[in-house]
Amino acid sequence: MATKCTKCGPGYPTPLEAMKGPREEIIYLPCIYRNTGTEAPDYLATVDVDPKSPQYSQVIHRLPMPYLKDELHHSGWNTCSSCFGDSTKSRNKLILPCLISSRIYVVDVGSEPRAPKLHKVIEASEIQAKCNVSSLHTSHCLASGEVMVSTLGDLQGNGKGSFVLLDGETFEVKGTWEKPGDAAPMGYDFWYQPRHNVMVSTEWAAPNVFKDGFNPAHVEAGLYGSRIFVWDWQRHEIIQTLQMTDGLIPLEIRFLHDPTATQGFVGCALSSNIQRFYKNEEGTWSVEKVIQVPSKKVKGWMLPEMPGLITDILLSLDDRFLYFSNWLHGDIRQYDISNPQKPRLAGQIFLGGSVVRGGSVQVLEDQELTCQPEPLVVKGKRIPGGPQMIQLSLDGKRLYATTSLYSAWDKQFYPDLIREGSMMLQIDVDTVNGGLKLNPNFLVDFGKEPLGPALAHELRYPGGDCSSDIWI
Repeated sequence: MATKCTKCGPGYPTPLEAMKGPREEIIYLPCIYRNTGTEAPDYLATVDVDPKSPQYSQVIHRLPMPYLKDELHHSGWNTCSSCFGDSTKSRNKLILPCLISSRIYVVDVGSEPRAPKLHKVIEASEIQAKCNVSSLHTSHCLASGEVMVSTLGDLQGNGKGSFVLLDGETFEVKGTWEKPGDAAPMGYDFWYQPRHNVMVSTEWAAPNVFKDGFNPAHVEAGLYGSRIFVWDWQRHEIIQTLQMTDGLIPLEIRFLHDPTATQGFVGCALSSNIQRFYKNEEGTWSVEKVIQVPSKKVKGWMLPEMPGLITDILLSLDDRFLYFSNWLHGDIRQYDISNPQKPRLAGQIFLGGSVVRGGSVQVLEDQELTCQPEPLVVKGKRIPGGPQMIQLSLDGKRLYATTSLYSAWDKQFYPDLIREGSMMLQIDVDTVNGGLKLNPNFLVDFGKEPLGPALAHELRYPGGDCSSDIWI
């Protein structure tokens, strides 16, 4: 893994080397039509983010999928920095697992990066026959050259946290990564770190629970996740289950990028806190809460208290800053994690949300704000929804955000998103002192798409980013 190799594989030798990578010029993001009333397939949008380009802040290409109602969601790569030492590997295929149809699309982004084309469709029937799973979520490339995709359900829509393995060249379904019968009770996201022989995974809920919307009674019934599963990377089996006392719906999980680190963070959506997981002195794994976003007492909403709903988290490549989005409260936060046990708030920006002034929700009691934030208007457009998926530039100086969570939940919590489409925004980051500032010249309005308003989700750069690449 020497940095001076004459011909290297994909990505970068280290996270700090990745920070010196080129500025992003295009971004890929899936756009969803399921639950919007538009009978059209989901598609992969390519957005120009080069300020020098005449097409800056515009969708420059759309690749429709061949079927309806897939619910594209997250994406990953055929190979990444975990294969940096292998010069035979090339990052040229984007993996698009489907949350509802359980298909996987493989998209060729190498031939024409600004105009991707469909390379292969892995049908749900093949995945179900070989793996007995459904509802596919996170995709990570492995150092073995394989691609691994997490699952949320079995064929009946019950919870099943399994992992589908794909051949990284042919994209044939090879089976499940975990030992037979060793799937977690529920699934969602995962991150691995072979140097410590460990993988960690999280849990949302069974597809039957979340697919049609959020029901608070399901929380009372214990149907939403509250655990982190710790896996033995070599033996492919769960070795520890971390039950969080105050960590409801742990979603995105990230190890620190430094491969020697034995700690990371997970964002717990419903309890609206950040928990730090770490290897303790006994050599096992522990978890502790390090950030709490207080709920707001409200009137005019579905519940008397509104959580922030932390739905995405990121770590800068130098492991200095942690970012997360509060989809309901409407803010993105930046924390200095130089001391991971005591994160310090360094920046905060409101980008819409459910508690804006003049909306249907009245805040009765707020532990953080003295008044409700003003609605956000960019380029004359009032922004519907709240910040959800986020992506950070390699150098850490630009943060991109979209506003859609999942079509059925968008429809329930932000009906305006269904009518007006989601938005893509860009925030400038102060990486010296901390701080977040909106770029007023950037807006991608997915309400103006040719076939009607669309719901844009996760963001990816062609060369990899801080949530796609793992260093080993």
